[in-house]
Amino acid sequence: MIGFLIAIISGALMSVQGVFNTQVTKASGIWAAAAFVQFSALLVCLGAWAMFERGSLMRVFSVEPKYMLLGGAIGAFITYTVVQSMSSLGPAKAAMLIVISQLIVAYLIEVFGMFGVEKTGFSWRKILGMGIAIVGIIIFKWK
Repeated sequence: MIGFLIAIISGALMSVQGVFNTQVTKASGIWAAAAFVQFSALLVCLGAWAMFERGSLMRVFSVEPKYMLLGGAIGAFITYTVVQSMSSLGPAKAAMLIVISQLIVAYLIEVFGMFGVEKTGFSWRKILGMGIAIVGIIIFKWK
């Protein structure tokens, strides 16, 4: 139950963050805004680390395979793509497409057991659910 609640909060925060970042971009430019977003996230994370997990920071570099350390770099491009999609599509349409894309890619990662994730079996029920979500986007976008 707690995971369900945290996921809902995460989605809400992502939508608010996307709108905030889009406004910062209008005042500064996309890469300046992305740099500020990532820098402020760094400060928050360092503060949380100092309070809750002292001593664990350098263990980050023991992760294997090393390409897993690219999450932060990917985060910079996530900021860029969210801002660009929200400014061109609006927050609701962009968020729907982002979530559907996340769902499809996450399902493929699970089905094929990519990046060390436990492999799950293919399910037509899950494909049907994604199809219904895509139909929902089409209905939402329909004029």
